[in-house]
Amino acid sequence: MKNRMVILVSGAVLALGACGKHDATSSTTNSDLNMTADNGMVANTAAEAPSPLTAQGFANAAAASDRFEIESSKLAATAASSAAVKKFAAQMITAHTASTAKLKTTTAALSPAVTPDDTLSADQQSKLDSLKGQNGPAFDSAYASAQVDAHQKTLDALKNYSASGDNAQLKTLANGMIPTVSAHLNLAKGLK
Repeated sequence: MKNRMVILVSGAVLALGACGKHDATSSTTNSDLNMTADNGMVANTAAEAPSPLTAQGFANAAAASDRFEIESSKLAATAASSAAVKKFAAQMITAHTASTAKLKTTTAALSPAVTPDDTLSADQQSKLDSLKGQNGPAFDSAYASAQVDAHQKTLDALKNYSASGDNAQLKTLANGMIPTVSAHLNLAKGLK
């Protein structure tokens, strides 16, 4: 049961990373609170992974999520056929780059400091590899599906960490990201 919870929470935390600004009119406050964690958990196995309810586990999951979002969205620049997918992907790159910077600033200020590890989970790497093999409408569909999945997991993880996490500063960060991740989830659903 404990491993199942770690896996569920881990997946949700990774979904965090993919969310940041959802449009050019987002306020600085919203973009400062954006973080990503869109797809899966950072560690390869639940037994090896720090709990996403710990500061280190949350930071790792968020960093990996951001990395997945940035890398998968960069693929859309050349592989996507839909202008809407390309626009969404560009927004995700901007948002997740900003959230990575915010995560690093926040974790560096913790005592003791936490260093986020952006190693992709096996699931994230598999999804990224799958996207690399596609283009055109097939890419658009697979990318949209991956974004919906990642953002839902992130939203769940943010809610979980903001309620039960072990670090007040990261709980505040997670709570502040919930509206942005919700907006990104809705945008991703619109891509399908």
